[in-house]
Amino acid sequence: MANIDRYKIEAEEKWREWSGKVPAIKFDAGWCVKVIPPFAGAMARFLVEANGKSASVYLDCHNALGYMNGAYWEVYPVDEDAGRCLIDETDELLALIRRSIDT
Repeated sequence: MANIDRYKIEAEEKWREWSGKVPAIKFDAGWCVKVIPPFAGAMARFLVEANGKSASVYLDCHNALGYMNGAYWEVYPVDEDAGRCLIDETDELLALIRRSIDT
């Protein structure tokens, strides 16, 4: 893919604008966080590993993968399903990750 195509995608998805809106997250001690490419329409993706388990987390800013009333995080698995919270609900995001890796 030519560089110009990459710039078009970045502009269409407003990557620079969203980078200023993604909140900082203070992860729990002992968690290993692995940043992975944002495939399938996610704005960001990462894995959290602890206690021999892992939680998959993505940020969907365009409701490309599901739907909530605004940009949201999805954590999988949570209680044998997925858990979601809005982008600024970082306390809830951390609680979902804990449920995922503590069960």
